[in-house]
Amino acid sequence: MVEFRGFHRVSLLDYPGKIAAIAFVGGCSFRCGFCYNRDLVLNPESLPSLSEAQILRHLEANKGWLDGLVITGGEPTIHSELPSFLEKVKKLGYSVKLDTNGSNSKMLAELIEKHLVDYVALDVKAPLVEDKYQAAIGIQANGALKDVETSIDLLRSSNGIDYEFRTTVVPGLLSKEDITQIAERIGGAKRYFIQQFKSNNSHVDEKYSKVAPYPLELLREVQMQIASNFQVCKVRGARST
Repeated sequence: MVEFRGFHRVSLLDYPGKIAAIAFVGGCSFRCGFCYNRDLVLNPESLPSLSEAQILRHLEANKGWLDGLVITGGEPTIHSELPSFLEKVKKLGYSVKLDTNGSNSKMLAELIEKHLVDYVALDVKAPLVEDKYQAAIGIQANGALKDVETSIDLLRSSNGIDYEFRTTVVPGLLSKEDITQIAERIGGAKRYFIQQFKSNNSHVDEKYSKVAPYPLELLREVQMQIASNFQVCKVRGARST
């Protein structure tokens, strides 16, 4: 069974167009220094645990007004029991959104084939070249980039699955040119969100707490340059600095 390390009973923001609960899993296949979920990634055992049964009871009791469940982390697809849990969620009539880094393309393909996910948000960490991607994910993982690319192509070619790609634009790690390069690779996708980096969080690598985010104006400039590549392209979570 999947062991969860956090749960939000309701959210109006995390699943587009739906009222959803959010379940957080611990652990991750990457070590992105700029990740905000430090304890979920590095010390999941330090967080209170929740069972599948607890979450399913909440979903059962709130079928009248909740529409969906968001599975996030950490990285959900490192948990081999995830498909069996999602089967139980789908039997309750819920839509499922998965947040993923794309590192387990085999499981993603299984979830799509079995109709266990309805919306996938995939983080594209950097331009899809080996050295830049490994710098972003914080590990020397041979084959990780290939899995990410396979996951991207799975989503772009799958009928019936709604999806988005998103990139957190971290100063010193990504430039305007890097975002343009990502946009060229994933061009034609349904949605691409440029996310402003936030320094006022606890990061996997605390050096990022001292990194100032890019100005909102710069992110909007990049968005305007690449918007024609996508059905929807927006700046998300940005504020003036």
